[in-house]
Amino acid sequence: MTTHTWPYLDPHQSRDHEPTPYELKLARTLEEIFTRDGHEAADVVAGLNARQVRTPAGEPWTEETFRTEMHRLGA
Repeated sequence: MTTHTWPYLDPHQSRDHEPTPYELKLARTLEEIFTRDGHEAADVVAGLNARQVRTPAGEPWTEETFRTEMHRLGA
């Protein structure tokens, strides 16, 4: 019997820089939101704004700015 093993993917192999303090804070906050508040875009935006985690421009989040930022970050 042949056992197929998937190639190991190091989660850091595709990034081109260490996460910035902003990226780390955003990631930690998103984990908290997904755990406590929900997974829908409206839940995430409300959670970010309630926790006063702002966009890179310092503005409150909208669903559009959240999607744009996730696309920019490659998420």
